[in-house]
Amino acid sequence: MNHAYNYCSAREALNLIRSGNRVFVHGSAATPTFLLDELADMKEQFSNVEIVAITLFGTIKIAAPEYENHFHINSLFVSAPIRQAVKDGRADYIPVFLSEIPDLFKNKILELDVAIVQVSPPDNHGYVSLGTSVDIARTAVNEAKIVIAQVNPAMPRTHGDGMIHVSEIDAMVYHKSPLHELPVCDQLSATEVEIGRQVAQLIEDRSTLQMGIGTIPDAVLKQLINHKDLGVHTEMFSDGIIPLIEKGVITNKYKRKHPGRTVTGFCAGSIKLYDFVNDNPAVAFLDIDYVNETHIIKQNPKVVAINSCIEIDITGQVCSDSIGTYQFSGVGGQMDFMRGAALSEGGKPIIALPSQTSGGLARIVPFLKPGAGVVTTRAHVNYVVTEYGVASLVGKNLRQRAKSLIAVAHPSDREALERSAFERFGKF
Repeated sequence: MNHAYNYCSAREALNLIRSGNRVFVHGSAATPTFLLDELADMKEQFSNVEIVAITLFGTIKIAAPEYENHFHINSLFVSAPIRQAVKDGRADYIPVFLSEIPDLFKNKILELDVAIVQVSPPDNHGYVSLGTSVDIARTAVNEAKIVIAQVNPAMPRTHGDGMIHVSEIDAMVYHKSPLHELPVCDQLSATEVEIGRQVAQLIEDRSTLQMGIGTIPDAVLKQLINHKDLGVHTEMFSDGIIPLIEKGVITNKYKRKHPGRTVTGFCAGSIKLYDFVNDNPAVAFLDIDYVNETHIIKQNPKVVAINSCIEIDITGQVCSDSIGTYQFSGVGGQMDFMRGAALSEGGKPIIALPSQTSGGLARIVPFLKPGAGVVTTRAHVNYVVTEYGVASLVGKNLRQRAKSLIAVAHPSDREALERSAFERFGKF
């Protein structure tokens, strides 16, 4: 069945935006950079346009100082391209659990005038796909008064909640460009390898995994090659799970929710990853208010949530989103999965981190830096893993927690930590 679709120029599409509008922008690998660049070039006709998004990839022109009076980024997660703008006060950050962002749109707390998304070309039935990032984009498309889509043949057609009929789109702009990629790390440090080994020992066969992006999740995945019948229910994934699926380690056989399918909200990685998810019925890209819903997560058996952080204090308070007052990232879905894993039968919420920064600064500390945000409370932390071992904090008092965390701190930091713990708790 052949259809003729009405495509328009970027300028024609973006002319649907009005000054003072709140505009959602698709994120991660799906960041519609072409349309954002065109929007930047049209700055003189706009004032006070609010941009809401989670993670943005690539160069974001409108985050630069010369666009300040035309566009204001009000971000739900602070990613690299906008950190400086947030630090300088030209952009803002909204702390919120990833699972609750769709409700901000539905309940008109953040009422959306426009949604700008990047999609696959229409299929024979007139459906495009949100591709690599369904996450909060599904609800944004549902709730926005106007939908503008960059149609890109490089965008994979993914299965799940990301299908949109062209009749729901107000303006379609055809533009082919490569999707944003994340570098695949082939070289792991000895520290990362050891952390991966320590975490892998906590993971039982038939567990359901949640992991993020980065060297530590990759290090863990590389250690799971001899595990059996693992499942995946995660807010996102990268290239690291592909070998485990191809080798039959990840089968999703024993999950209670969507058995046989890898469940995610979005993915980001290499072209190989985007080819892997293209038209792959074994991967379900679902709305994030479902994927990250604690009640859904906990129904799977042996959920292992593997997350990292910036620093953790000796009582177990976890800072994952800021370095002191410097806003580095966001709350994201860490707490959604830490809680879901804790409530899952046989589940294990894990915080995994190197004991020191690359510059040799302690990451297990007596007190979080002034202004640091507590993303995961000490009541939610069960396991903390460094290259020096596993600290189990379940059911432990503050003094016992400090002792367990100091035991997995870097040896050069332990004396100072013990001294601080003694000053705080007395007998230690």
